[in-house]
Amino acid sequence: MANTKSAIKAARKSARLTIRNRMTKTRLKTLHKKLETAAKGSDAAATKAAASAYASAMDKAVKSGVVHRNVASRAKSHVAKYLAAK
Repeated sequence: MANTKSAIKAARKSARLTIRNRMTKTRLKTLHKKLETAAKGSDAAATKAAASAYASAMDKAVKSGVVHRNVASRAKSHVAKYLAAK
């Protein structure tokens, strides 16, 4: 258990940020699954929409510090491969 005021505040902050990070990562995983599903289908418009949503969410995750920018860049590169295949 935290003993000082600053440690108590840090523990509260850590818990809050952990929840935010978990929500963001879960959303990214869901969007990635939707992208893969759309890519397996024959609808190019659905694939493009799913790719756009995933790339946008990835950029937002980078902005909030949940995902490293190089990880997002690599993921968006994979998105481009999905789009090029269609």
